[in-house]
Amino acid sequence: KMKKNLLFVFAFLVFHGIFAQENLGYKTPPKIIVDIATAPKTPSISLNSKGNLMLIMQRSDMPTIADLAQPELRIAGLRINPANNGASRMPYTVGLKFKKPTENNEIEIKNLPSNLKATYIRWSPNEAKISFANFLTDKIELWLIDVATATASKLSNLSLNAAYGEPYQWADNQTIIAKTILQNRGKSPEKSLVPTGPTIQENLGGGGGAPTFQDLLKNTHDEALFEYYCASQLTKININGKTQTLSNQGIIASAEPSPDGKHLMVQTTHKPFSYLVTAQSFPRKIDIVDIDGKLVKNIVDLPLYDTYSWNRDAERIGQRDHNWRLDTPATIYWVETQDDGDPKKKVEVRDKVFTISAPFSEPKKLFYQSQNRFAGFIWGNENMAWARESWHATRKVFTKIINPSQGGEPILLFDRSAEDRYNNPGMPDMAKNQFGKNVLAIQKDNNIFMTGAGASAEGDRPFIDLLNLTTKQSKRLWRSEAPFYESVEGIIDAENQIILTSRESQEVQPNYFIRDLKKKGNEALTQVTFFPNPYPMLEGVQKQLLKYKRADGVDLSTTLYLPKGYKKENGALPTFLWAYPLEYKNKEAAGQIVGSPHRFTTISWGSPLFWVTQGYAILDNATVPIIGEGDQEPNDTYIEQLVNSAKAAIDEGVRLGAVDAERVGVGGHSYGAFMTANLLTHSNLFKAGIARSGAYNRTLTPFGFQGESRNYWQAPEIYNKMSPFMNADKMKTPLLMIHGEADNNTGTHPIQSERYYNALKGMGATVKFVSLPFESHGYAAQESVLHTLFEMDNWLNKYVKNTKKSQ
Repeated sequence: KMKKNLLFVFAFLVFHGIFAQENLGYKTPPKIIVDIATAPKTPSISLNSKGNLMLIMQRSDMPTIADLAQPELRIAGLRINPANNGASRMPYTVGLKFKKPTENNEIEIKNLPSNLKATYIRWSPNEAKISFANFLTDKIELWLIDVATATASKLSNLSLNAAYGEPYQWADNQTIIAKTILQNRGKSPEKSLVPTGPTIQENLGGGGGAPTFQDLLKNTHDEALFEYYCASQLTKININGKTQTLSNQGIIASAEPSPDGKHLMVQTTHKPFSYLVTAQSFPRKIDIVDIDGKLVKNIVDLPLYDTYSWNRDAERIGQRDHNWRLDTPATIYWVETQDDGDPKKKVEVRDKVFTISAPFSEPKKLFYQSQNRFAGFIWGNENMAWARESWHATRKVFTKIINPSQGGEPILLFDRSAEDRYNNPGMPDMAKNQFGKNVLAIQKDNNIFMTGAGASAEGDRPFIDLLNLTTKQSKRLWRSEAPFYESVEGIIDAENQIILTSRESQEVQPNYFIRDLKKKGNEALTQVTFFPNPYPMLEGVQKQLLKYKRADGVDLSTTLYLPKGYKKENGALPTFLWAYPLEYKNKEAAGQIVGSPHRFTTISWGSPLFWVTQGYAILDNATVPIIGEGDQEPNDTYIEQLVNSAKAAIDEGVRLGAVDAERVGVGGHSYGAFMTANLLTHSNLFKAGIARSGAYNRTLTPFGFQGESRNYWQAPEIYNKMSPFMNADKMKTPLLMIHGEADNNTGTHPIQSERYYNALKGMGATVKFVSLPFESHGYAAQESVLHTLFEMDNWLNKYVKNTKKSQ
C-alpha cells in the first residue's frame, strides 16, 4: 500500500509539472552552424618598430567545458586559477612564427614549449628579444625568444604571479622585473566550518553608492585567500637567467620601471579591504624604489575608494592616475582634482597635473591645468606633447599641444564632439624613442602621420593623413576605396611613405599588404600574408548597407545579410534583427553610419549571422540611438525611441522585399538583451525574442546603469518604466533567455534572468531560461557556445520561421 501511495504522489507531481525540466545534456545546432562556430581563427600579428619583422600569433580555439570546470576563485573582482596562480579565463596564443614583410616564407621559432599557452607577449625595448608568460597546469613560466636566432628558451624556474595585474615588465634591454610567487608561502588558507562571528559592514555618514560589482569579498576567509594568492615577491631577472630577489613583497598591483630602467613605481594594495568594491579600489600605497628595490620616496597612500558616482565626469577626491613620463629618464606625474571630483561644482580648473623627477628630493611641480576632466598625455619629445581633456556631459573632447620643457599656454589642436565619427581626425603615428617607449613620431617640418577609421556617409573608409603641427593643416595621402576595406596597421618606411595595411572585401578574407603611397593601382600593393578563408561555406552570402530614417527624422542604418542565391522574386524571408542601443546628446551624430559594407563577413560566437545559412534575412547591428538633446536625458523617452528604431529597420527591409514583417525575431546580448525584452513588452513588431546575459530590473542597479547617471531615487519613474521586470504582465511574445551562471559583468548578475523568468512564468508568458554552467558574461566553452546556438536555432525556427502568417 505504501508503494502504491508513493507511485501516486510521483505521478501527481510529474503531471502537475512540479519537477524541473530534465537536463538533456549539451546539444549542437545544424552542422553548417557548427562548422562556422568552430572554424580556425585567423592569426594576429605584431609588427616591430622598424617595420621589417612581424610576429605571427595563432590564437587558441574555444576551451572545453572541462577547462572551465577547473577550480576557480572569485574574489575581490578577480577570477583566479588556484592551481597556477594566474587569471582563470585567459585567451592564449598557441603558435608563434616570424615573417619578414618583404619575403614570402615564414620563420619557425625553435624550442617553443610543447604545450604553448603564451600570454603577455612583449618585445624588449631594443626589440632584440621577445618575452612571454607560458601558462602551465601548475605554474606560469617566463620564456624568452632571441629574435636573431629565432630560438626560445625558458628564462627562469621561478613561478610568475599573474593573479593580480601584469606579471612582469621590461626594465631595460637586459633586465625584467617580475612578480613571482612568495617562496615558502605554505598552504592555501582553509575555510573553517565554524564562523568566528558575523560579517559586519558600516557607514558612518557620507553618501556615494557603488555600482553592482560582482565576485566581491564576502568574509574574512575571502580576505585571507586574496592576500595569499595576490601577494608577490618582486624579482629582477637578467636575460642570462640570473635572478635577484628584491625586498619588496606584498599585494603588488604593479611595478612599473622608469623609462631609463633605474627606478620602479610600485603600487601595493593593503587593508582595510571592502565588500562593496573590487581590489582596484582598495587602499593603495605608491612608492618610488630604485632598481634594487630600495625605497626612494613614498608618493601617496590612497584611501579606500568606495563612494563611486555613475556620472562619467565624476572622479575620486585627491590624487589619481600615477604614471611615468615616457619622454624623460625618470619623472612621474599624477592628477589631482580641484572640484572634489564633483562635476556639479563650478570651478575654473577641474584637474591639475603634478610631476616630480629623480632623485625625487624636490617638491612636486605643477605641470598642467585642465579646464575639463584630464584624460591623459600623448608624449613626444622635450618640446612637444599632447594633452587630452574631455567632458562627458557635453560629449566634448579636446587635444592641446604643450611644450614640456618651456611651458607656456597650450595650443588647441582639436576641439570636437566625441560622438562625431565623421570628423574624427584619427590617432597619431607613434615610434620608439631612446628608452624604447612609444612616443609621437614627429617627422621633418613638424609633420606627423594620422590614421583613423574614416567614418563617412558611405561607411568607414580608413585613411592616412599628414598633419602639419605648425599650421594644423592636413593633407590626405590615402583613403580606402570600394569595393575594399583597407586599414593602416603600421608605417614601415615613413620617409618613403610605405605602410602595412590589412585589406579585405565582402568576398576576400583579410590579409596583410605592403602599400607604397607614392604609387597607384596594383603596383602600389604587395601581399604579405596568405591566410585562408575560414568560412568557405559563407561564400555567396549577400551583404548590403541600408540607410533609412526613423519617424522623428533621425538617420538610421543596418547591414542586411541575405542567403546565398537569394533573389527578390523568392519573396520575403523570415528575419532576425540584432542590435545594441547607444545614448547620444546630438541627433546628427546619432544618425552617422557605423561600419562598412565592404568588410569580410567574420562570425564570432555571439553573432546573429549563423542564421543566414538557415534561410533568414539578418538585420545586423541595427542602429538604435537613444537621444536626449539639451536638458533632456536620453532615457526620458527610451521606450518610444527604441520601438520607433526597430520599426524603421523592419519597414526598410519590407520595402526592399526581403523582410517578412509577420516573421521577424529580435535579439541582443547584455544591454541588447534589455532592449529585446523591452521591445517585446512594448510593441507587437516581433514574433519572438532572444535575450542573452541581460539585466531586466533596474532597481537592482539603483546607482546608475549604461549611460544613465541618475540614481533610482532621482528618477524612479524612468527606472520603473524601463524595467521589463516591472512590466512582466504585458509580455505576450515568446522569449528565450540565456545567461552564464558565473556572469561577472557589472549590473548583469544571473539573478536578473532568474527573477525575470519567474515573473514571466508567473504571468503565463511563453518563456524559456537556459543557464550555462561556469560561463561568464561572454560564453567561452565550445559546448556552451554550440548549445546556445542550438537553443537559438530551435527558438527561431519554432516561433519565427515556422509561424503561420496572419489571415
